Amino acid sequence: MPQPTREGKPVPQVKFRYRADNEWKEITSDELFKGRTVAVFSLPGAFTPTCSSTHLPRFNELAPTFRENGVDQVVCIAVNDPFVMEEWAKSQESDNIFMLPDGNGVFTEQMGMLVDKSDLNFGKRSWRYSMLVRDGIVEKMFVEPEEPGDPFKVSDADTLLHYVNKDAREPDQVALLTREGCAFCAKAKKLLDEAGVTYADVPLPHSIRTRALGAIAKATTVPQMFVNGELVGGSDAVERWVKQRRG
Repeated sequence: MPQPTREGKPVPQVKFRYRADNEWKEITSDELFKGRTVAVFSLPGAFTPTCSSTHLPRFNELAPTFRENGVDQVVCIAVNDPFVMEEWAKSQESDNIFMLPDGNGVFTEQMGMLVDKSDLNFGKRSWRYSMLVRDGIVEKMFVEPEEPGDPFKVSDADTLLHYVNKDAREPDQVALLTREGCAFCAKAKKLLDEAGVTYADVPLPHSIRTRALGAIAKATTVPQMFVNGELVGGSDAVERWVKQRRG
């Protein structure tokens, strides 16, 4: 089981080897943490369910917000080999995260977070946790409780972000229902792009478009924009929303 947190103590001094752009690279703890504010999250393994579906994607989504609130970098550390971490990063499109393999578990062991998951045929892996490191000192750790299985209750991105700044504003969840060749859809996407809004473009194929629009938006035309689960409306509504957002 994980050891007590290292809050108030320096991070372990190790040298990491990792892969980037299909090349070998190295970075030391001092290079990564000294004189910087870094948000770190560590998890049991690449390509595993909770890590891939929730833990990594949310940190990747909130990384720009972390930066807006004084965090220089968001780092994911896992006891996986560099090739696995490189491929996982590609498959997850986690461009906002520094994916750092601790292949031999040296950093994780010195953090007191190396655990035996031999029952799952994993060998030694990291316990799930997150932390904020300022100038090489662990300021705060959120360590998952010692429970069977793979608890995921406190090491999430939102918890760490709100520790950094309790009033941090999370980005809006924006989705745009569209169709290929739609001039109004193109106008809406241009408005969102110019406003710097990150959104999910959801193109609807002809075979299901009418049913999908009716069921989801109670509409017959595209585009239809949703923000945080609420229907905003078509292209005119998108334009009004963008103007209101700009203030």
